[in-house]
Amino acid sequence: MEVLLCIAAGMLFTVGTYLILAKSLLRIALGTSLISHGVHLLLLTMAGVKRGAPPLLGEEAQAYTDPLPQALILTSIVISFGVTSFFFVLAYRAYKELGTDDMEQLRGQGDE
Repeated sequence: MEVLLCIAAGMLFTVGTYLILAKSLLRIALGTSLISHGVHLLLLTMAGVKRGAPPLLGEEAQAYTDPLPQALILTSIVISFGVTSFFFVLAYRAYKELGTDDMEQLRGQGDE
């Protein structure tokens, strides 16, 4: 199971990197979102897929699961959602002001 999660995380990193290298601002935003999802899968894979009871007092079990990776992933999901939504608003505002989402045109002529 961990091998499949590693392959899925690698695919998300690959597609995200490809999208970040595009010229469109919307594709760059989607690429950063895919990379953050790849990080979530990587954190889950590094913690290992374990089976067991939840770590509650009064429950007798032979094996317990670690709640820390799930808490880290949940926090990371919330933060990445906020950053992605901010990036989309920034891209929309840039498109409304400048009329384009092409990164070559957004750079301007003063940098050359």
